[in-house]
Amino acid sequence: MKLFIKYMVSLRCKMMVKEELKNLGLHFVVVELGMVEVLEDITEEQRTQLGKNLLKSGLELLENKKSILIEKIKSVIVKMIHHSDELPKVNYSDYISEKLEYDYTYLSNIFSEVKGITIQQYIILHKIEKVKELILYDELSLSEISYKLHYSSPAHLSNQFKKVTGLTPSFYKKMKHKRKKNLENM
Repeated sequence: MKLFIKYMVSLRCKMMVKEELKNLGLHFVVVELGMVEVLEDITEEQRTQLGKNLLKSGLELLENKKSILIEKIKSVIVKMIHHSDELPKVNYSDYISEKLEYDYTYLSNIFSEVKGITIQQYIILHKIEKVKELILYDELSLSEISYKLHYSSPAHLSNQFKKVTGLTPSFYKKMKHKRKKNLENM
């Protein structure tokens, strides 16, 4: 039986969900971001208790089909951008459609209706979060980050970064160094 969980975005979330399943005597086959597969059927009492326990940790057990599909879309995007070494070479729309086995237009319409932004906007927000992370690691140049995240140029990346954050990547990097220096002087 598959269960879908909202806000499950990290390894810590996965560990917490595994622990909650064990506490309820449930045996899981798979625990992925946003989805759990358990061996046995779950009683209504177990489902209710799992839902309550997950809520205490900021997670939510999903019931409605649209919400489940939205979480699947978000999970594919988060995995694609944050948990893989390289972004797919194909269009994101083709990638998402292939992963979820739905027509992209259908996915896009539901996502926009429920979330109030397009899938493309959601992808951009996550790519910018990844850019911030890579800037803070200070291991790659802006050109290398641009290439890694499939931007057409460092200028395109910079423009999108500024549009989303209000800051240039170089200013963001300077802020990081300033914060670090201030912390060292405390």
